[in-house]
Amino acid sequence: MSAKSWKTAITKIEPNKIVIRGYRLDQLMGKFTYPQLIYLLIKGELPTKNVGRILDALLVSSVDHGLTAPSTQAAVTVASTGAPLNAALAAGILAINQHHGGAIEKVMERLEEAVLRVNHHKESVEEVARSIVQETLREDKPLEGFGHRYHTRDPRAQRLLELAQKYGISGRYIEMIHALQQALQQQTRQEIFVNIDGAIAAVLCELNIPAKLANAFFIMARIPGLLAHIYEEQTRYQPMRPIDFSAVEYDGPEEREI
Repeated sequence: MSAKSWKTAITKIEPNKIVIRGYRLDQLMGKFTYPQLIYLLIKGELPTKNVGRILDALLVSSVDHGLTAPSTQAAVTVASTGAPLNAALAAGILAINQHHGGAIEKVMERLEEAVLRVNHHKESVEEVARSIVQETLREDKPLEGFGHRYHTRDPRAQRLLELAQKYGISGRYIEMIHALQQALQQQTRQEIFVNIDGAIAAVLCELNIPAKLANAFFIMARIPGLLAHIYEEQTRYQPMRPIDFSAVEYDGPEEREI
């Protein structure tokens, strides 16, 4: 091997053959889902069907949040200038950061630290949760992963945690997120619930996904929603129109049963 050569353990490309983590891509097609392939690429092994199901639900949970989201507003604004799709999509993705979507990483780090305290200091889950909430409230800091600026009880979070239980994914991290919610409600005497960032964080921790990849999952989830809003802007409106995001009215299909 020359001094300039280097290695990758992800994908091998040969004439008429694409191999991802040791599996031929054409043989994976039709047998494994997109979320399962995401797991394979990151973790190096194929997940169980239930892990694939919970990842699928996780991605669906954040697919779109309408024009309330800063990333969507950024994408639509750039699209309204007549910019190409890739530029508008890039603008939306670049608007996702520590304040928009980034709470997932912070919650994952908090959960990992909390579970470590339970395992190594012989404290109960409830004791650790009470201590974390007390410290956060005393420092007058927000407890990331709880409450929502729009929803009083985020329906996505509740559903994702229910599915984690159903698929056998629920473990010590999800136990901790529930304990933190209970401690927060007791100490504030307010009905503050886990939001989707907190639920996603707990699930990703259960799957042993590195916290530094948290934003990547939010980005992967949100891309279809961004694309839909960009395409609507490009095909429904003329470029360079004034946009007041507080004045938007929904005129799509009425709510329908699945």
